[in-house]
Amino acid sequence: MIEGPLIAEPGLRVPVWALRWKAVRSGGPGGQNVNKVASKVELRVTIACIEGLTAQTGARLRALAKTRLVGNDELVITSERTRDQGRNLEDALAKLRVLLEAAQRQPRPRRPTRPTRGSVERRLAAKQRRGDTKAGRRWSDEG
Repeated sequence: MIEGPLIAEPGLRVPVWALRWKAVRSGGPGGQNVNKVASKVELRVTIACIEGLTAQTGARLRALAKTRLVGNDELVITSERTRDQGRNLEDALAKLRVLLEAAQRQPRPRRPTRPTRGSVERRLAAKQRRGDTKAGRRWSDEG
């Protein structure tokens, strides 16, 4: 059912032999059909088998898919969106492709922001007011 390698963006390629899938019974409502038909698809791929995966992209992929990783760096993707096994397999492959493409995108570097002058002045004025309030509570023998 899987024809050719899965290609995600230029550079990443998952060979067919690295993809392992099996059909299992799906949960949820569905009457007798859900009890008879194994329509849920469980797709497995070992991260080391993905061709063109750099160390940084691999680290991002592991971070994005941390709940889907099992055992020896194996990625498990399931799909039970439809009642058809073939469409669920296509959906699982699409999920894998989206995950690989997201891992390839480098996050934009964070640009540190500075507080505006107005916000600094407001903060200092509030601190001064709070200090004055507390100073007014001090005991003095004059009053």
